[in-house]
Amino acid sequence: MRELEERIIREGIVREGEVLKVDSFLNHKCDVALYDHMGAEWERLFAGKPVDKILTIEASGIGIACVAARHFGNVPVVFARKTESINLDGSQYRTQIHSYTHGRDYHVIVAKRFLTPGEHVLVIDDFLANGCALNGLLEICDAAGVSVTGIGIAIEKGFQPGGKSLRERGYDLQSLAIVEAMDPKTGSIVFREQ
Repeated sequence: MRELEERIIREGIVREGEVLKVDSFLNHKCDVALYDHMGAEWERLFAGKPVDKILTIEASGIGIACVAARHFGNVPVVFARKTESINLDGSQYRTQIHSYTHGRDYHVIVAKRFLTPGEHVLVIDDFLANGCALNGLLEICDAAGVSVTGIGIAIEKGFQPGGKSLRERGYDLQSLAIVEAMDPKTGSIVFREQ
């Protein structure tokens, strides 16, 4: 998606440790118009596929997923929580993920009452690097007996193994911008042709 790539080039900051900082428009300060265009693009990419719910993980995926849901008939958005809460009741699906960005493990939770066996779920998230968070969400989908229609990612780091692994496993993975290389010394970012 050219619009997203242009924003990454214009406002993205490349840091040591393969970090791409895009908090000025994607995952801290939110450009809702851009989110809307991303949702429209995922609607085009997943056209004709059934979507009963969108699943994401807190926190950065929530805004993107909510705006995207409007393009899929205002389907409900369910997000996996990274923290326990006294408001959580009933039984839950649980898994553990490792956050590349935060360098720590999280136990993620989705209440069982929000995923119904047989539903078609579209998974949406802001970043894909090694795929740990997505693999956790896919484990929850498997445990819940829901079908994964596809996976929509805003920015994929194509030089890390997450995307390749998911595609090899047969998932319909649609990333709107795939970064092939980036250099913290020059700030340059190279995208994969799509």
